[in-house]
Amino acid sequence: MPRQKRKLGLSKIYHIIARGNEKKDIFLDEEDKNKFIRIITNKKKKNEYTLFAYCLMNNHLHLLLKEEENSISRIMRRINTAYAYYFNKKYNRVGHVFQDRFKSEPVENDRYLISLIRYIHNNPVKAKIVNQPHQYKWSSYLLYLKEQKSIIDKEEILNLFSPDRAKVIRLFTEFSCQQNNDTFMDYQEVFREVKEITSAKKAKEYASRYLKEKGLQIESLKGKINKEYRGKLILELKEKTNLSYREIGNILGFSRWTIERGVNKK
Repeated sequence: MPRQKRKLGLSKIYHIIARGNEKKDIFLDEEDKNKFIRIITNKKKKNEYTLFAYCLMNNHLHLLLKEEENSISRIMRRINTAYAYYFNKKYNRVGHVFQDRFKSEPVENDRYLISLIRYIHNNPVKAKIVNQPHQYKWSSYLLYLKEQKSIIDKEEILNLFSPDRAKVIRLFTEFSCQQNNDTFMDYQEVFREVKEITSAKKAKEYASRYLKEKGLQIESLKGKINKEYRGKLILELKEKTNLSYREIGNILGFSRWTIERGVNKK
């Protein structure tokens, strides 16, 4: 199936997510995170982009940037290539460090822009790593609170809150810590992964409890004598979880077709 064409925006501002290959960690220690920040700093010095926000998590990263001389595809290719070279050399490995294709979404209005910055800075909070965004050192949040210049082009963002420098940081901080229901590009994917893990765990627990109540072992469900119990368990798992026929089959040790027949006999 061909890849969907990347959606481009008139503003040239993009929220970018890059994940570790096979969902593996891309940052194993603080040196790795510092190296990545040095890489994006060096690329930015070459006027390749304007950077509004970043957050480095163990197995993925968020960047919020604006194209300048280069496209986001070229920017990310240069950043990822430089980091992958460092990572593979340091850990004496070969192969991909990042998933083949980073994700991106265009940002076309100011309200979405500041809400997205809040979302990026609160990733460690939602992951329960810290309680407040200022407690996490691997995002750009603290750079917004400091007076000195940094890698972050924050003036354009802060001016959206107020032209009054005496109160702009307070307004930015209050907004950043507000309770909200913001959802962005990766929300549905993350939610789906969590739901699948929860469903698989739920299915295994339910199957174990069901078999214990019936005084059965899972192997005994394969015979004709316990066909009725097998069918009932399959139906229960299909109704109580979001698992596919194949996933239920993997849990019970049956083929996908056995599971599908059991459900269709309802």
